[in-house]
Amino acid sequence: MRLHRLDLTAFGPFGAAQSVDFDELSAAGLFLLHGPTGAGKTSVLDAVCYALYGSVPGARQSGQGLALRSDHAAPGTRTEVTLDLTVAGRRLEITRQPPWERPKKRGTGTTLDKAQTWLREYDPVAGAWKDLSRSHQEVGEEVTQLLGMSREQFCQVVLLPQGDFARFLRADAEARGRLLGRLFDTQRFAEVEKRLAERRRTTEARVREGDADLLADAHRMQQAAGHAMELPDLAPGEPGLAEAVLTAAAIARSTAREQLTVAHCGRLAAESAQAAAERELAEARELARLQRRFDEARERAARLQDRADAHEEAQERMRRARKAEAVAPALELREAAEAEHRRAARAEAHARARLPERFTDAGAAGLAAAARRAAEERRARERVLEAKEHWLRVRERRLNGIAAELAARLQDGEPCAVCGATEHPAPARKDAGHVDREAEERALAAHQEAEAAHDEAEQRLSTVQRALAAAEAEAGDEPTDRLASAVEELEARHALARDAAADLHAASEELRRAEQERERRTALRQEAAVRSASRGSRREALDEERTALESELVQARGDADSVAARAAQLERRAARLTEAAEAARAAEEAAERLKAADGRLDEAAFRAGFDTPQAAADALLDDTAHRELQRRLDARQAEEAAVRAVLAEADTSAAARRPPADLAAAEDAARAAAERLRRAASAQDAAARRCAELDRLSARAAAGVRRLAPLREEYDRVARLAGLTAGTSADNERKMRLESYVLAARLEQVAAAATARLHRMSAGRYTLVHSDDRTGRGRSGLGLHVVDAWTGRERDTATLSGGETFFVSLALALGLADVVTDEAGGVRLDTLFIDEGFGSLDDQTLDDVLDVLDALRERDRSVGIVSHVADLRRRVHAQLEVVKGRSGSVLRLRGH
Repeated sequence: MRLHRLDLTAFGPFGAAQSVDFDELSAAGLFLLHGPTGAGKTSVLDAVCYALYGSVPGARQSGQGLALRSDHAAPGTRTEVTLDLTVAGRRLEITRQPPWERPKKRGTGTTLDKAQTWLREYDPVAGAWKDLSRSHQEVGEEVTQLLGMSREQFCQVVLLPQGDFARFLRADAEARGRLLGRLFDTQRFAEVEKRLAERRRTTEARVREGDADLLADAHRMQQAAGHAMELPDLAPGEPGLAEAVLTAAAIARSTAREQLTVAHCGRLAAESAQAAAERELAEARELARLQRRFDEARERAARLQDRADAHEEAQERMRRARKAEAVAPALELREAAEAEHRRAARAEAHARARLPERFTDAGAAGLAAAARRAAEERRARERVLEAKEHWLRVRERRLNGIAAELAARLQDGEPCAVCGATEHPAPARKDAGHVDREAEERALAAHQEAEAAHDEAEQRLSTVQRALAAAEAEAGDEPTDRLASAVEELEARHALARDAAADLHAASEELRRAEQERERRTALRQEAAVRSASRGSRREALDEERTALESELVQARGDADSVAARAAQLERRAARLTEAAEAARAAEEAAERLKAADGRLDEAAFRAGFDTPQAAADALLDDTAHRELQRRLDARQAEEAAVRAVLAEADTSAAARRPPADLAAAEDAARAAAERLRRAASAQDAAARRCAELDRLSARAAAGVRRLAPLREEYDRVARLAGLTAGTSADNERKMRLESYVLAARLEQVAAAATARLHRMSAGRYTLVHSDDRTGRGRSGLGLHVVDAWTGRERDTATLSGGETFFVSLALALGLADVVTDEAGGVRLDTLFIDEGFGSLDDQTLDDVLDVLDALRERDRSVGIVSHVADLRRRVHAQLEVVKGRSGSVLRLRGH
């Protein structure tokens, strides 16, 4: 893996966009990343790790998502990291944007944008980048597969954090095991240990469960045998347990069969005694039943005697109700007459409310006379209008044929009265329906006579109305029948007026038809005016007559909009008067019927034997009450018959004469016999169940013994393997777990690889060796010692000084990187970073360490040192400086 370029925007302490050209830095092979404390040296490495894996190393993992954003960035600038690298022969570009809260495009406040990831690959043939994926998961899987390392392995192998390896040197075996386990992925060996342990526990549980089931069956057999069976004094897993349980079960089964035979004989004897006791109990119960039946009949007879008065009252009520049924039709007729009278009164009030106030107190005869007068006045107006319309129609026809009358007077050589011509080539001829002046004058005379008759009728009507008002005032509160003679006189006088106005209706109809054809006639008159321009004076006379007729028409309409409306008003008034008169007559007739119904009701009540009609109504029963009273009377009768029948029974009478039955003693004897039978049957059933249960449990115990033999063999084999891999078996002398054994082998490889560089750093003095000795009560296999060539003694790594610890841990880190790289499939790591720790070295040791690091540049490998030691700036020329400022840090390349 080789890094080419890293671009940062709003990441960590870098507020503005920054760029690192690793190709320029790697040209010298060894470069220095330096800057003051807190400037952001480690943030550059975090950006590399974040671009590859989407998270930052180790303890800095808490700074994810929104926390990666620079506090110095502008609000609208998004955090972004882009890494250009080559891995496994492929040129890739990874861009990651963590989630961030950007300002809203509209309004105030912020909104959260999701994280974004892009993966591109450079195509050398096409000379362009092509998109591979935008999925976080797909990009992460692709990077992990290409590098062959997880994030933890990458941080240990490529970033080489010295502080972690210093702690690794001083850590105990368990801590070293956890670190090496993460780096070398020995989880599969731990899974083998776990699975073997689980399988051991499973088989052990199954063996213990089998033994427990066998002992549980033995306890059940002991309970089934009535605790007469002795259990073997053996614990689960001890030899001979199965044989002892099966022997005790056979003895218990033999004893149970003997007890079953004894119980069967006892049950037969109990059944005979119980049958005799049941017969005696049945006889006692029958005697008690008959005696109780006789006593109950006597009690019922006494209760009937006590309720005799109430029974007589009910009978008397029934007799009165039956007599009242004869009055019921008269009551119903009277109620119907009263309801009809109320309806007629309401109808009369409704009809009178629609009439003018002068008819409020008028009787039925007066209302009928008023209705007839309104109808006659309407017919007189209709005759006037019909006569007028007939006259106008005759007049129109004469005007249409006036040319024929003029032509009859023409003579050759004399000028025409219309046009003045002396020649008359085509004079007009009279048609078959021609109307002359005499016909017109007769129609006019008929109209005038009808109108005169109408006026005379109206005058007589006014006279009659005044006479009626005077008569009503003179009559005062006199009833209607006393005014009948006056009404008949007024009706006679009104008949005379009606006969005089008989022709008014025809004139009114003629007028209505004249109005309907007026428009058409107007058009015809316009055409006639052209032909009869010489008759101007005649036309003026006709206009005057038309005006007079229209005035008469207006007078005939009265206050209505039209003659038809006036006729409708008169018709409605006549209809309302007629309705009111009919309602008044109906009310009077209903009152008469109500009075007649009251008379018939009084007569019917008297004949039925009641003092008043109300008494008859009170005695009358509805259907429900009648049925209830009849039911009570029938029940009384049935009860009396039933009591007499019971008292007359021979068996009941005979039982009543015997001493009272001792039912309690018979029941006690029957219960005792039944209890003895129940106990005998229960004993037999218990013996039978005991035999069946012992047979079942014995068979199950035998089957369990057969199943348990191969299971115990499997448990012994699995327990031996689990103990060996867990380091708890006696066969494992060093008590090493399987995972520890594998890690010990890896640690031995790491120590060998680290020693090759440690020799150069320490001028051949120190050698790292792996130790599998146990330390205290812990497990062996993960020990590390340093051999000092000057003393020839093996030292613990915890005794190293600060400078010694640094270069030993650096050698260990480089050795670990080599082993992890081989473990990951031999992926070439062309770019390494070493983080801090150089300040504890003297000049000579620093030179030796730099020589070793410089040797890492073999095969075009570049090494970056992360440190703020000033002496390194003089020794390493290619530098990437991190400059800290108030507006954020910036990156500068120096000395390349």
